[in-house]
Amino acid sequence: MSDIKAGFIGMGAMGVPMAGHLARAGLLAAVWNRTPAKAAAAAREHAVAAPATVADLARDCNVIALCVSADRDVLELAHAIAASAAAGSVVIDHSTVSSVTARAAHELLAARGIGFIDAPVSGGVEGARNGKLSVMAGGDAATLARVRPVLECYAAKLNHMGPVGAGQNTKAVNQVLVAGIAQAVCEGLALSEQLGLDPAVLLPTLGAGAAGNWFLDKRGASMLASQFGVGFKLALLHKDLGIVRELAVAAGTDRSVIEKSLADYAALMVQGHGDEDISALIRLKRRH
Repeated sequence: MSDIKAGFIGMGAMGVPMAGHLARAGLLAAVWNRTPAKAAAAAREHAVAAPATVADLARDCNVIALCVSADRDVLELAHAIAASAAAGSVVIDHSTVSSVTARAAHELLAARGIGFIDAPVSGGVEGARNGKLSVMAGGDAATLARVRPVLECYAAKLNHMGPVGAGQNTKAVNQVLVAGIAQAVCEGLALSEQLGLDPAVLLPTLGAGAAGNWFLDKRGASMLASQFGVGFKLALLHKDLGIVRELAVAAGTDRSVIEKSLADYAALMVQGHGDEDISALIRLKRRH
C-alpha cells in the first residue's frame, strides 16, 4: 500500500510506543484514545492529529491499528470504523481477543470493503519500546502484504499464521506458555529465596542453561526484589486466559496450567494486585 496514512487507537502501555515507531517512520497521521488526554499527549509528542472521534480518524486514515483491552472494545470500534472508513482501508487489530471476535470484526468490515488483519503481539512493553515484537497475523495474504510496512515498524518477527482468527489462536497458545513459564519461574525463585541462594549468581547461572527463558531474564531480578510494576498487568493475563479456557474446553485438551493460573491470578486480584506485573505470582509461592 503506497501513501500510507496510519491511525492508531489505544494509547496504553503497548500502544504508545508502537505508535511512536510509526511516527518515526513517517507513517502516523492520527491517534485516538477513550481518554482524550492520553491521545492529546501522544499527538503533541509526535506532531500528529488527535481527532475527537473514531469516525474522524477513520475518515482520515487508510490503515487503522487497534490495541485495546477487550473483545467488546474491538467490536465497538469495528462498527464505528465500518461506518466511516473508505473502502480499501485496512484495520490491524493488535488486541488480544477471541478468534470468534476477530472473525466477527472481519465480517463487519468486509461488508464495507475494508480489510482486516488480526495481529496480536508478544514481547511485552520492552518489545514495544524497542520495536522488537513478535507479530502473529491472521488474514488474507494480499491484505497483509499491503500493510507490512506498518507492522515492520515494531516487529522483530512477523509471521502469517493463516486466515482471520489464526493470529488470535496463536496468541492463545502463547498465553498458555507464558502462564506456565511464570508458574515455574516464580515457584523456583521462591524456593531459591528459602535456600539462601544469591540472586546475583543464581540468575545468570540459570539463564545460561536449559532453564533460561525470557521471563527469567526480564523479570527474575525484579520479582526477587519484590518490584512488580515493570510489565504486563496480571489482570490482563487473567482476562486472556479466560479466552484460552474457552478454546481449550472446545478443543478437549488439558487445562491444568490454564486453570491453576486463572485461580492464582484471581486470588491476587482479590488482594488488590491486579495492576501488578504477572511476576507478582511469586507472592503466592513464597512461604507464609
